[in-house]
Amino acid sequence: MEILSRLVYFNRKGGWLFFTMDLRSRTFKIDPAAISPEAVDLAASVLNDGGLVLYPTETFYAIGAMPTNARAVNRVFAAKGRDFGKPLPLIASDRKAAMSAAAEWPDAAETLARLFWPGPLSIVVPAAHFLPSALHAGTGKIAIRVSSHPVSSLLARVAGGLIVSTSANTAGAPPAGKPGNIGKELLRLAGVVLDSGELPGALPSTIVDVAVRPAVLIRPGMVPWDEVRRSLETSAPEPGALQPGLEIARNR
Repeated sequence: MEILSRLVYFNRKGGWLFFTMDLRSRTFKIDPAAISPEAVDLAASVLNDGGLVLYPTETFYAIGAMPTNARAVNRVFAAKGRDFGKPLPLIASDRKAAMSAAAEWPDAAETLARLFWPGPLSIVVPAAHFLPSALHAGTGKIAIRVSSHPVSSLLARVAGGLIVSTSANTAGAPPAGKPGNIGKELLRLAGVVLDSGELPGALPSTIVDVAVRPAVLIRPGMVPWDEVRRSLETSAPEPGALQPGLEIARNR
């Protein structure tokens, strides 16, 4: 007789938890309004062991991995068939965690984080030296956001503060707004799938590079560039600081 489920035992803060896990899919239904801590704990454990997790964000479903684990980072590239010249963005549990991944935190980053986080705005800053070069494709920069989706935010916090967050699709395929649109191979490679049903999925996060002056729009997305531009233009610089400029990236 085929075994289709098992009891999973997991030690959480001194207490043993056990629950049934479907071995065919390793998928957990997650209600964002009543998140199962057991499922998130298990997903964080998979991440910390170097595995991959599929999880919801405020835009699309994402592939997660530990950004400090070079082998896990390479697994993400391989799973997606992603060009190694394209950096992987991160989700942080909060602004403090985001700043830990940055070698510098420009005034413009502070302005945008204060106004748009949590939410679908990824801010590109100089990458901390402890991050593997493969993660940022040797650019020395990393895109980070604090997600407004409660599942991805909690997963980042339980996993240690930072997780990889690239769309759960293979290179060239459209991003997935629901688990049913995620390719079978990615589902097979994932240690855990956190299923929150259908997501907004209209646009990705906006990506803005504030590691350069003027600031550059790398990718249009859910947060309109005009809002970002006005925020940077009207923000009060610290004494002696230059007012960040603005432009839209071309040929990117």
